[in-house]
Formats: sequence, C-alpha cells, structure tokens
Amino acid sequence: MKAAKIYGARDIRVEEAELPTLEEGMVKVKVEYAGICGSDMHEYLAGTYPMRTQPVLGHEFSGVVVEVGEGVTKTKVGDRVAVEPLIPCGKCDNCQRGFVNLCTERQGYGYTVSGGFAQFAVVKQENTFHLPENMSLELGALVEPTAVAVHAVRQSQLKLGDSAAIFGAGPIGLLLLQAVKAAGASEIFIVEVSDERRQKALELGATYVLNPIDTDAVAFIRQKTNGGVNVAYDAAGVQATFTSGVGSVRPGGEFKVVSVWEKPVNFDPNMIVRTEAKISGSYAYIRLFPEVIRLLASGIIDGNAVITSEIALDDIVEKGFETLTKDRSQCKILVNMSL
Repeated sequence: MKAAKIYGARDIRVEEAELPTLEEGMVKVKVEYAGICGSDMHEYLAGTYPMRTQPVLGHEFSGVVVEVGEGVTKTKVGDRVAVEPLIPCGKCDNCQRGFVNLCTERQGYGYTVSGGFAQFAVVKQENTFHLPENMSLELGALVEPTAVAVHAVRQSQLKLGDSAAIFGAGPIGLLLLQAVKAAGASEIFIVEVSDERRQKALELGATYVLNPIDTDAVAFIRQKTNGGVNVAYDAAGVQATFTSGVGSVRPGGEFKVVSVWEKPVNFDPNMIVRTEAKISGSYAYIRLFPEVIRLLASGIIDGNAVITSEIALDDIVEKGFETLTKDRSQCKILVNMSL
C-alpha cells in the first residue's frame, strides 16, 4: 500500500509500505480521511519524537472496515469508523488509576504502529468507534483533535458563566473555543495573529478577538474582566502565548497548557505566587470518542468549520505540511484518500 513516512525534519516521503498483519481481535480499515495534526507539524519541523518506532504517520483518521479478524464481534465489514490512536497497556500504575492517556508503556497508531496516512490501517477492534449515519467521514477524522479540546476543558476548572481566553486559533484553538462555549463560558477571548483565523473565531462565537501584534492582549483582557479570566488555554506553544496566558488569568484562576512545545520557556514564578493561580497541563484524552462523536454529529461542535483544505496523499508535503508552515489562513488540512 501507499503511505506517508517520516525520516526526519522536513523529510516525509510517500512510498510503498507493508500493511500490518490482521490478527485476532483486529480489523482492517480502508482509510478515507486523515488530518494533519500540530504534533505532526512539530515532527516535520523539529524531528521525530523519541517514542516513534516506525515511520508511517497519521493519528487523526476515519475510514470503512473492509476486513475483520477472528474474535471480532462488535465491528463488521462496511462499518464507518473513527480510530482512536492511543493504545494503553492497561497494566501500568497510570492505567490502573484510570489515566490511560498517561500510560508509561503506551503505543499509538501513527507513532509505534502504522498510522492513517496510508491507504489501509489495521487496528484493534476496541480502537474503532462507529459513526452515525448523519455524520460524514470527514468529521470522523476530526474526532481525535476534538477529543483533545474537550478533555482540556473537562480537566480545567471552567464553570458555567466563567470567562475564558484562548491563545492560538488553529484547529485545537477553534475546537477549544467551541468546547468552552458548549461548557457555558460567558465571555471568550481569542488571541491570534492570523486575520482569517480571528474571523473564523468570531463566526464560531468568540466574544472578542485580539491581534497581539497591535493590541496589548493581557491589558485588554484584564480590563474587560476586572482582573483576568477564570481560565486561559494555550493552543499555540510559544513563549509569547505562555507569558500572556499566565498574565491574563485572574487570582485563583488557571492557565491550562494544551499545546506541544518545541522549546522551553522563561517563566517568573512570582506571577503565580502573587495570584495563587495555577498552571496545569492537558494531554490527549481518556476514552472520550463516543461523547465527542455525539458533539460533532449533533453540530454542538462544528468540525467542518475548521477544515480548510482537502489534498491527495501524494501532495501531503507541498500542499499539506509546507502549506501549513507558510499560510496562516489554513487551519485543518485533511488528506482525502480518494483524490
């Protein structure tokens, strides 16, 4: 089969790949759509993660089941599914405590096992989640990143009526915007340099959109909220958003880090000591696919709003990864395996 493989920074090649063996309890999925994720971009720009043990990328994908292995009882040929990429061991201390996203022995499709930037994927039955008839396969590829956003909001201390700020309005930022809105945020501030992304944020329900190049975002947020938002989320992962995010939180508030970082940041702990605010992280999700599928299928979260392009697998470097490095108007680019 044809697949996109990563060999290092700015070195992705579409080549022939061997399809993993269909073993007991597994299903073969004909991949229809796969999304380019921010973490994929980090590998493309900065080099592969230490956890990577095979080269086939892609962990946001959907498709149709074309074959099932022995012992498969809950999935059948013809099912339209979204694939959850996390493969926890189920045995380590974190798994036993319910933190399967933090499994110390975890594997994952697109990292340690052949992923979704390929014509086919072989996955465990329990990693497939059926899509309702009214939900497109394109939206199926948005389940994974939406789960990241929903988990971050659920893990945060945001409550009905609270104010929120989101730094970065890429795919995760725009999904966070919709998740905090669904959770009952009364005011939502979006801080983003791209004109197109700010406009999209307004369309999706942001109260204020700020360009940090020409507006002091922290001062604006603190003035409008009488001291800062209840929760700020970082969906950009750079020094400027970290500093501004911490500065925009009210005393006792929370700065939730959702993004992946290429570089360490400088930080003055007094910013937290003096306010008793807290900084916390959010990583992946914990068994959220059924809930997220319902959110997307019902339109409570509009996944289509973040999709800006569909490209062929053969064009994944130039029209996918390279475009995302240069064009801030782009948001979520899907690889359409039918093109």
